[in-house]
Amino acid sequence: MIDQETRDAIAPVLGRVPSGVFILVAGDGGDQKTGLLASWIQQASFEPPQVTIAVNKSRYLNDWLTNGCSVTINQVAKGDGVLFKHFGKGFEPDADAFEGVEIVDGSNGLPLLKAAMASMEGNIVSRIEAGDHIIYLVAITAATAHQDASDFDPFVHVRKNGFSY
Repeated sequence: MIDQETRDAIAPVLGRVPSGVFILVAGDGGDQKTGLLASWIQQASFEPPQVTIAVNKSRYLNDWLTNGCSVTINQVAKGDGVLFKHFGKGFEPDADAFEGVEIVDGSNGLPLLKAAMASMEGNIVSRIEAGDHIIYLVAITAATAHQDASDFDPFVHVRKNGFSY
């Protein structure tokens, strides 16, 4: 544990580390599927193509994210108010997270969000405990651009405080 003076010095600096804004989609292995606003996603490898995803330990979605399971990662565009607002509120496990959102089925059977700039499909390879989050390593198996990639302008998120969302 760090002392308050050190914490106060770290907070504004750590919070300004930029991250993209994404909607992580996963299923429970049955009929339930959900989407979660996620901003701690980062490319981790060129070959094979892999990303890391950090999910707060308090999220029920962690029960669904097991090695080998499929996910989709939908990249949100700068200025988007629809996907950010819709998925930012969170959903209970039995709620229809995709009501009112235009989707297409990915090759892995999970929704791809048409309002996103692009969607990536992948499988969980491993996970590691990281304080109050769990970090998942995801192997990317497919990608779909929902608009011309040369027009991509991603939503980048920075926080005022590095100790809260």
